[in-house]
Amino acid sequence: MKKLLTGASSLAVATCCVVPAFAQDAGAQAGAQQQGGIPTIVVTATKRSEDAQDIPVAVQAIGTEELENLGIDEFTDYLVQLPNVTAGGGGPGQSTIYIRGVASTTPNLTTAGVAGLAPNVALYLDEQPLSQPGRNLDVYAIDLERIEVLPGPQGTLFGASSQAGTIRLITNKPRLGETSGFVNASLSTTKGGEESYKLEGGINLPLGDIAALRVVGYYDDRGGYIDNVAGTQTLRDSARFRPGTAVRENGTVVGPNRAGFQSDATNLGGIDSANTTFIAADNSALVEDDFNDTSYKGFRASLRAELTPDWTVTLGYAKQWVDSEGVFFEDPDLGEYNVQRYERDEIDDDFDNINWTVEGRIGALEVLYTGAYTKRDTAQRIDYTDYLFIGQYLPYYLCDSTVSYPVYNASYGGVAGVPFGTCQAPNLYVASVTDTKVLTQELRFNTPADKRIRLTAGGFYSDLQLDERNDFNYPNNVNANVFGSGGGFSPNFPFMTGYTSDDGPFAAETIFRNDVRRTDKQWGLFGELSFDIVPDVLTAKFGARYYDVEVDLEGSANSSFCNSFQPDANAFGTDISDQYNADGQFTFRGTCNTARHITYTEGQSIADIQAIDPALSLSQATAIFNALAAPDKASTSGYIFKGSLSYTPTEDLLFYLTYSEGFRPGLLNRPGGRVNAAGTFTVPFEVETDEVTNYEFGWKTNLAGNQLQFNGNAFYVDIKRLQTTIFDPTITNLFFSANAADARVYGIEGDLVWAPYSVPGLTVTSAFSILDTKITNVLIPTGDVTEGSDLAFAPSFQGNIRARYEWDLSDTLEAHIMPQVTHSAGSRSDILDNSAIDIDSWTMVSLTAGVSTGTWKAELFADNLFDTHAILSANGVFDVARQTPARPRTIGIRLGYDF
Repeated sequence: MKKLLTGASSLAVATCCVVPAFAQDAGAQAGAQQQGGIPTIVVTATKRSEDAQDIPVAVQAIGTEELENLGIDEFTDYLVQLPNVTAGGGGPGQSTIYIRGVASTTPNLTTAGVAGLAPNVALYLDEQPLSQPGRNLDVYAIDLERIEVLPGPQGTLFGASSQAGTIRLITNKPRLGETSGFVNASLSTTKGGEESYKLEGGINLPLGDIAALRVVGYYDDRGGYIDNVAGTQTLRDSARFRPGTAVRENGTVVGPNRAGFQSDATNLGGIDSANTTFIAADNSALVEDDFNDTSYKGFRASLRAELTPDWTVTLGYAKQWVDSEGVFFEDPDLGEYNVQRYERDEIDDDFDNINWTVEGRIGALEVLYTGAYTKRDTAQRIDYTDYLFIGQYLPYYLCDSTVSYPVYNASYGGVAGVPFGTCQAPNLYVASVTDTKVLTQELRFNTPADKRIRLTAGGFYSDLQLDERNDFNYPNNVNANVFGSGGGFSPNFPFMTGYTSDDGPFAAETIFRNDVRRTDKQWGLFGELSFDIVPDVLTAKFGARYYDVEVDLEGSANSSFCNSFQPDANAFGTDISDQYNADGQFTFRGTCNTARHITYTEGQSIADIQAIDPALSLSQATAIFNALAAPDKASTSGYIFKGSLSYTPTEDLLFYLTYSEGFRPGLLNRPGGRVNAAGTFTVPFEVETDEVTNYEFGWKTNLAGNQLQFNGNAFYVDIKRLQTTIFDPTITNLFFSANAADARVYGIEGDLVWAPYSVPGLTVTSAFSILDTKITNVLIPTGDVTEGSDLAFAPSFQGNIRARYEWDLSDTLEAHIMPQVTHSAGSRSDILDNSAIDIDSWTMVSLTAGVSTGTWKAELFADNLFDTHAILSANGVFDVARQTPARPRTIGIRLGYDF
């Protein structure tokens, strides 16, 4: 709370600091700026078209002209413009959005789709939700009417993924009776990096009197700025040989529970002797400057027809290809913008989207039916070498067994317990293929807006299927002599009890394969009722939503553990289809001895299970007992509510109180039922829904004869059972999720616009966010989370300010200049202490200046003008710091032609 009060005491300064609601018609805005005064802003945050100043909802928006002025094209461009929005992860299509500091963690492994938490911020393209587990769809921001940001729970109208807020990308629609278009191009250069260039265009064509077609296309090539520098790496740095007294890069002590299996003096004596050889991975063949190139290309077409004065149909199709190489993070130990990667990193991320909307009236009732089908395909290759810093079992697959299991060394001419032999080079990579299909549909009704009682109500349905296959490849395993294998492992095959995308065998370098299908199905009924207690003065609003969500997993997570000395036995790993079929049976596979792969039956006690197989440990028997009661699906249903009271004493003042609830559905864990060594924690089969309750007081003001606008809100958010993703090899070698903690957030947000009549052409805009977050109750007994610590990606202050001044050079030529300052306080990357990386505060400055006529425009721009090394995100999930910097200083020119 102290941080919140300190920030609030500086409100006079804070209100001069960033992005309010700007969504207005471009032409109207230009004229309004020349003459002073603030234009009316129309948004659809309540699923009705309304003046943003008239609705008791916090909303920020960036309109068409502002999107162009700010050069916004993709996710990271608008992220820095929104002071209450942050992100974890890094790289195209690999970020997770957070609002108001409601965040826990972002997995380092960018292929965690099936294991990913459901988003808690909904991403919409027009009327369709695009949120997907694990990673966001990176939609290119071309030809948008506006971007709307709705902070706080929006679940009554926008559903499960809007627990912390909603971001809506609203496209320009076809315009009847109008032939128009645009062409834009830009060229820029980045300090220490490569050139970037972009070409985009669009056309609007009338089709007779009742229809129109709008088509836009784009190609954006973004040069790299991260260098892959020369280096070597050996398995000597493996977590298996790391003592408990070692200190991680983030300053935390490893501790005795996570000390390396071979970190005692005897083992380390043999490891560091002349009898043990560590072959180094060498990335000299991959060394490259500016290796994180990215290209966006695609098109969008929409057809709109006015069938009658009351009924309109809109059809749309969008196609996008994103191709990216390298990584967008750095290793702080190697200096700014430097990293060492030992395998190629690349991603191809493509999607097709078909959408349809029917709008009309039945009597006085407004009716809207909308639907969409999205198909997304990604093929990704990720250097996984950093896993060695936390993966204790990795040496088993790359070292001679005389190194990793020296207890047997007397049989191989050595001394029992003293390692000797060779460890191969630890260059590792993951090959990932995903196929995502999403169908969404919504039907809603609005009663007349001019009535004292108004209702918005409807129903929603969504069906998502995500198929993901991740091959964890250790190329040099074929050279390791494991228990006399002579090199390599026997061919591995998948479990065949359920879903599989490939019957095998796996490639020789593939040691693990996760081949999983995830399905998320949900439906809901929603409504919001407004009642004018005193017309035009006092209004009450009540909202509710019934939701029903099911998440299912099938497939397998396969291991090659036993394949070094025998044919594939489908041992270890996780047979997900067996675990989550709720048939009351479970086959134990946690041993290389296939005679002990026994099927157990529900109703058997732990004692019964141990009696059947006395060789089972207590933790193994407990895991079997737990698996017999595993659910078929992660299912949740219930109600969330919203209520608000708004007071409008004059047409220029609005005050409101809001109570709102939000939820995020749970999911199934692939390694559900695993027990830690101490027996104090069991990985849950089903992660529970986490919930937020939001209490908010807000205000909207229009002052000084429409020259000054100041909107803001103060809020308190109570978070229950916050979900997080954990990687703890002492429990399991798979990512798993759990309800880690309860937490709370205090905050103040505000935005300001000043457009004085005395200085025609000048508009100053700013906004700010002040947060005080705290974990109030730890639910997970693994020692990873500390009560009283901050939530992730929750800076105590964020803000920016910009001033745009336009003036006439002649009757046909107009000039403009726009400086901007953006600031963020520091934060942390995770609520898990072992993985948390401190993110430093930063301030960036940008500047644009140009000229325009009625049709042509030319502009020079400088982003990150003073070349600030600003860290936008970070992670330490593999016990080493990896941080994502903003693009260095970029200077360029933009040209545009409208017709």
